[in-house]
Amino acid sequence: MKFHNDDDKPVRRPRAQVLSKQLDRVFTELNSIASFIGRFFKEVFMPPYEFKEIIRQCFEIGVKSLPLISLTGFIIGIVFMNQSRPSLAEFGATSWLPSLVSLAIVRALAPLVTALIGAGRIGSMIGAELGSMKVTEQIEAMEVSATNPFKFLVVSRVLATTFMIPALMMYTMLVALLGAFLNVNANEGTSFVTFFSQVFDAITFLDIFSSLFKSALFGFTIGVVGCYKGYNSSKGTEGVGKAANSSVVTAMFLVFIEELLSLQIITALR
Repeated sequence: MKFHNDDDKPVRRPRAQVLSKQLDRVFTELNSIASFIGRFFKEVFMPPYEFKEIIRQCFEIGVKSLPLISLTGFIIGIVFMNQSRPSLAEFGATSWLPSLVSLAIVRALAPLVTALIGAGRIGSMIGAELGSMKVTEQIEAMEVSATNPFKFLVVSRVLATTFMIPALMMYTMLVALLGAFLNVNANEGTSFVTFFSQVFDAITFLDIFSSLFKSALFGFTIGVVGCYKGYNSSKGTEGVGKAANSSVVTAMFLVFIEELLSLQIITALR
């Protein structure tokens, strides 16, 4: 609101705080995030559909993450098997190792580890890429050239992360179980058929479905956070670094929260 002082010059009155400076900033940010997500769901169903860009992002997010996912999943299977063996050996129950490891990997480790790796690699990549485009005004240039930058940049990346994180999770699950098998075969001499027979006897359809659902939710969260931070970055090159860093931290924090909430729901269903 404007009013006039003694010199008849308009002066802008400071904006009144509703709650406090920090709380006002938090609720303003939440409103901006809700609008961003709402715009995504609006744009995703409206033509034109950027299929080529979605496929390209799936390649960047999925295929190029395979080496890191392969190494991490393989190590997880071996390490968890080594950590579980002494505890079961005290009770003479080493024959339960395949069932125990399969439940841990399928229900929790594979979705969570894949999401954390995705938040670190994919979230930072999206945040830095969109942030650099924002500060160099490439997004504004796309608007001038009659291209919808939100659909081309945001929708394609969020869809790609939502599709590829579950696919990477299944691959992580397979590699981790393979690493666990090699470990138990070297120590107990368990055959391939026996190991995987116990694995598939222990897991259920609900375990697979819940892991896929959680992974899709994690992928959507990673994509939205990375795109939001990058799409709204500012302050030049400093803003690009902050966008990449905050994308990783925020995505990891939300993944842990979603894991906790989904665990309560799945446990109740089970």
